[in-house]
Amino acid sequence: MAIRTPRAPTAAQARVSAVTCGLCHTRLMSEADHFFPRSLAFDSTRLHELFSTDELLPLWIAEPYVPLAAPIRAAIEERANVGWYGYETRPDSVKAAFWKWMADRHGWSGDGLTTIVSPSVGTSIGVLINELTGPGDGVIIQPPVFTDFKPLISSSARTVTRNPLVLTVDGYRMDLDGLAETASNSAVRLMILCNPHNPVGRLWSKPELRAVARICAENDVAVISDEIHADLTHPPHSFTPFAEAAKGTGVTWAATHGPIKTFGLAGICDTLLITDSTDIGDRFKTMSSRLHLTRNNVFATAAFETAYEEGGAWLDTLLDLTTANIERLHEGLPGDIEVMPIQATYLAWLDFRQLGLEVPELAQWLAARGLALSPGHWFGREGAGFARMSIAVETTTIDEAIRRLNHNHPD
Repeated sequence: MAIRTPRAPTAAQARVSAVTCGLCHTRLMSEADHFFPRSLAFDSTRLHELFSTDELLPLWIAEPYVPLAAPIRAAIEERANVGWYGYETRPDSVKAAFWKWMADRHGWSGDGLTTIVSPSVGTSIGVLINELTGPGDGVIIQPPVFTDFKPLISSSARTVTRNPLVLTVDGYRMDLDGLAETASNSAVRLMILCNPHNPVGRLWSKPELRAVARICAENDVAVISDEIHADLTHPPHSFTPFAEAAKGTGVTWAATHGPIKTFGLAGICDTLLITDSTDIGDRFKTMSSRLHLTRNNVFATAAFETAYEEGGAWLDTLLDLTTANIERLHEGLPGDIEVMPIQATYLAWLDFRQLGLEVPELAQWLAARGLALSPGHWFGREGAGFARMSIAVETTTIDEAIRRLNHNHPD
């Protein structure tokens, strides 16, 4: 049987990857360096659909655009060279590698917790929405927040229940009084917490998380804590697992983790669902078996374990890079475009409100400067006037984004 090789990038994709949209002639983020031609960020059809053009520097997806960790690539290549890709067991060492990593980097032990493999964060949340709530029940989210939460709730015939974040002069905070009032509604059965918070970059403190746990425990509201960005914490800040903050409160909880954001492995790796609840663990395992969610990918297993065993130095370098990129944004952007405080994630939340542009006008303004950023309103109406930018890129790419944001900037 002939082996079909990947098709070469289209002319449009080549233009995108080389970033030659008339504003710049510098070769940046080239597919030849790091990317497969079908990378979603560079996909011509998708860019046209979302931004009406593909002549853009694509910084809209939450993943790193730098050479990935050499040990992970070596592990995948070594597994490929075995030449056998049938059914394979997942060794205990895979989960053990994750928990050693969590203990070493975050001081979190897996003792007494159930750890279950799940294909994706969305899978975990979608299954638990259906298992822990009934049709019409309310599920709390805190917008502006990750775009997938709302459709996961709506498509399950549940009610999206909003407890928006509050923007203060010191940055974003949770409206805990509003949460208490919202959670007291007997129709509200579940809360989806984002920690660290995507897109605003807040890392919730232990007192904040403990307040959430107490409110939800008092009102019999379960919590799913999406912690997939946990490793992307900027010093001197530290990540607090919801599990640790919630101890002794009696709240029912589950958390999502995994290497997909940390190491840029969303196209290959599984995630984890973690809980101290026997009921949640049993329900998720039953549904996983029913829907065949547990079948292993031999390359995912190799990448997953190696990431946690050998990826620490690479991650430290990435965090140094993103920290430097944040500083460059602060120094290089015009005064009426503000970089919101960022404690975690490799996502900059940019405030364009001083430009006085309506939502469609801001999208057009950014596209005219050759930038594909995630418009803030994608994350909820509270995000209008903002945009999210991936900063897990080489500094030259950030410099080019800054140049474009200054291009023909109104005085």
